[in-house]
Amino acid sequence: MTNPRTTSANDAALRLDNQLCFALYSTSLAMTKLYKPLLEALQLTYPQYLVMMVLWEQDGLSVSALGERLFLDSGTLTPLLKRMEQAELLSRQRSAADERRVELFLTAKGRGLKVQAARIPACVLAAADCPLSELMHLTQQVQALRQRLTAAT
Repeated sequence: MTNPRTTSANDAALRLDNQLCFALYSTSLAMTKLYKPLLEALQLTYPQYLVMMVLWEQDGLSVSALGERLFLDSGTLTPLLKRMEQAELLSRQRSAADERRVELFLTAKGRGLKVQAARIPACVLAAADCPLSELMHLTQQVQALRQRLTAAT
């Protein structure tokens, strides 16, 4: 015979609205939808925007270091970087010290996009309709969760 309390707990555990993974997934979709028109003005996709943010922080990064920073593998990064190079946002150059290493450098066009992109965080903050401190705390919590989940896998 099935215990009604166990069944009720199991049912609650399988409710979509009780799933952290779905809350994160659907929030990610909403965030991407918010970014879409903001990034279209820059002629960037969201993954390209992430690459640009990393390179605005540290130009001359290796492809492997970029992949580690963005949690992306080279199979995902290579076509993305090729398209960005064709759009003249960055250049890929073999390292003089190690031919196996490919380094990424922003072009003048890529550096120039930083000025236009500077307005994006304020747009996101306004859409979130909560204090910056709350968003920063949430960001730190999600980053800590990502770290724990990564360590567990």
